[in-house]
Amino acid sequence: MKIYNTMTRKKEELKTIDEGEVKIYACGPTVYNYIHIGNARPICVFDTFRRYLEYRGYKVRFVQNFTDIDDKIIKRANEEDSDYITVSEKYIAEYKKDASGLNVREATVHPRATENISQIIAMVKSLEDNGYAYHTEYGDVYFRTNRFKDYGKLSHQPLEELEAGARISIGDTKEDPMDFALWKGAKPGEPSWDSPWGKGRPGWHIECSAMAKRYLGDTIDIHCGGQDLIFPHHENEVAQSECCNGVEFARYWMHNGYINVDNRKMSKSLNNFFTVRDVAQTYGYEPIRYLMLSSHYRSPINYSVEIIEQCKSALERLYNCREDLSFLAENSEGTLKDGEDKIKELLLSHREDFITAMDDDFNTADAISALFELARDINSNVNAQTKPSKELCEFALSLYKELADVLGLLYTEKKNTIDDEIQSLIDQRTQARKEKNWAEADRLRDELKARGITIKDTPQGTIVVSE
Repeated sequence: MKIYNTMTRKKEELKTIDEGEVKIYACGPTVYNYIHIGNARPICVFDTFRRYLEYRGYKVRFVQNFTDIDDKIIKRANEEDSDYITVSEKYIAEYKKDASGLNVREATVHPRATENISQIIAMVKSLEDNGYAYHTEYGDVYFRTNRFKDYGKLSHQPLEELEAGARISIGDTKEDPMDFALWKGAKPGEPSWDSPWGKGRPGWHIECSAMAKRYLGDTIDIHCGGQDLIFPHHENEVAQSECCNGVEFARYWMHNGYINVDNRKMSKSLNNFFTVRDVAQTYGYEPIRYLMLSSHYRSPINYSVEIIEQCKSALERLYNCREDLSFLAENSEGTLKDGEDKIKELLLSHREDFITAMDDDFNTADAISALFELARDINSNVNAQTKPSKELCEFALSLYKELADVLGLLYTEKKNTIDDEIQSLIDQRTQARKEKNWAEADRLRDELKARGITIKDTPQGTIVVSE
């Protein structure tokens, strides 16, 4: 299995610290609002990556944090005449609703910044004791970037170039424009915690380093997040973690590409900012997940009404294959017939294609193509057969669900809601077919279609699908 490492800018064979185990840290949301569709991409992408690793037999420890103290959270609390705890608790709960809707599994651990204050303070103190950090008279503590000779190695920008675009604001007490905050001295009315430098709160970057160290160790296998986090967030994590721990922070760095809306950068000022909740209310959650996996994770993707509707239609085709196959599996009989072993081999070839795609830098786009190829061959070699054996149907259904589950797709169990009037029309059509009154049967089929009910006649019986 090869993945692209942002640090080395090349694909590398995945070799974990402990054989058969993978330790992953994924940057989670700052919980001051509903997550938007840009947030949904890393959430869905790296959930699928985790699923695939587990599918391949790895034991995965997946840590995703919640930033529950931050300038934006404090601002929201002031706007609502509330407090940071109420705001963060509300939006953690809303995140969990959206994540569940997207079929995202719970992390092994969901640590919060405020639950790790002592670990954060210990890390900052260690950096200061070893000369990598300094405090000011206002209780702020900054990291000395020029003390870390490899600063810029993740974003591939030399420190001199980064310094050229930096500046010190009026009233700033930093020694150097590139130094960044590890601890912020308390301001009137803001939440704060006791520390060796007086009351204050953590800087944004240090919380992830402290939580990764606590829950995964000094060196982790994979650190992942959105492309927008490479600099400065992940760059600063590398610097402070490696200076504190004296070892490599992460073996591999994975970053997903940006999302545009109607081919433009998503922005509130452009009025093209959509939350996951907004989109899901119209189209459902699953088309959003499908969209996030429909392109290679490192490529940019575009969101539009037309595209999300295409995703919904694509899912319908996959669901139709599953529903037809499920019906056959329930109503067929017997073991494999002559020639069906060849069909099994054909279907299994798509599993090989699926694995090949996912092993090559986690190519979910090609993996989805393999799932569609599998659906095509199931439709033509199983669903279209007059009397396929029960053994073949169950094998095909198991394989189909197996690959869909790795992608986290087809997780909705469709239930036909048929009222008495509709059932009466179905029964009348069945009777018309028994009497070979084909004209009446066709008329009833068309009437049902107009009411959103599709009828499929098979040798095993009639399949009823409500739209």
